[in-house]
Amino acid sequence: MKKLMLLTMLLIFASCLQSCGKKSGSGPGKVDETKPIAEIKTEAATMDVEQLRAIAKKYKDALVARQAEVKKLTDSLAAIPLTEKLGEEAKGLTADIDSLMKSVQALSERFQVYYDQIKAKGGDLKDLAM
Repeated sequence: MKKLMLLTMLLIFASCLQSCGKKSGSGPGKVDETKPIAEIKTEAATMDVEQLRAIAKKYKDALVARQAEVKKLTDSLAAIPLTEKLGEEAKGLTADIDSLMKSVQALSERFQVYYDQIKAKGGDLKDLAM
């Protein structure tokens, strides 16, 4: 009985740790995909090239990570047999892909604001190309 209780507590603890892990968009590399574009344009106009590059790099990194997630999910969806494409697993994957694609679109729009500002100010863009 004690072993069962201990095992249950360990499983609960492990699930808590898993859900508390580093999430996309948290920490020092945080990017905001919900911030209004107009606000971003206003802020970007007052920044110097180095500040713009630093933020654009964060957005680029977030985009690359999200695109990798989309690729992984689309590969999983492609691996599902045709007879199961209308099943719950396929629907869940499709919903996750749709959500990630919205995120990619939002990040792309915000990245482009910083990219355009760097370009307008004559900054180096070679490591920011997508």
